[in-house]
Amino acid sequence: MIGADGAQLGILSIYEALRKAEELNLDLVEVSSASRPPVCRLMNFGKFKFEKAKKDREARKNQKGDIKEIKISRAGISEHDLQTKINHLIDFLEHGDKAKVIVEFRGREQLHRNKGFDILNNMTERLADIAVVERKPLLEGRRIIMILASKKVDKPAERREASGKKGEDLQDSSQAV
Repeated sequence: MIGADGAQLGILSIYEALRKAEELNLDLVEVSSASRPPVCRLMNFGKFKFEKAKKDREARKNQKGDIKEIKISRAGISEHDLQTKINHLIDFLEHGDKAKVIVEFRGREQLHRNKGFDILNNMTERLADIAVVERKPLLEGRRIIMILASKKVDKPAERREASGKKGEDLQDSSQAV
């Protein structure tokens, strides 16, 4: 048996352990039932559950990126519509989200599945500088599914390129202030 402070109290019978838990107004929790004798611990189980739930909420809150979904309903998509879908993908990837791209086939379109793979390969080539393929295009029934994730890019370099200044210019302007 392990005490509330983590100290080992030794081997006790069940009745002694329960009595000790009642004296200290704590719960007797079985930690390992596989070992002989089983290991139990004295703790406030309600507080333990609350703190565990709080840690889980915090971990979910700090988790970055959802999976956004883009659906291409026809294999014969026009170039302009494809570019619009790619622009949406760029927005998702820049925000740190993953993107699931789905090409769906209806009726006779299923005979030309290679067009769907061509569309996804074309998207991959266009997004090669900002995205990496996490799951290659895979045919699942009447759909081809691919998952993209954003590449890790050096942010200061992006800012320099966007401002049109070189690294030396940024250092000189900061020293002039």
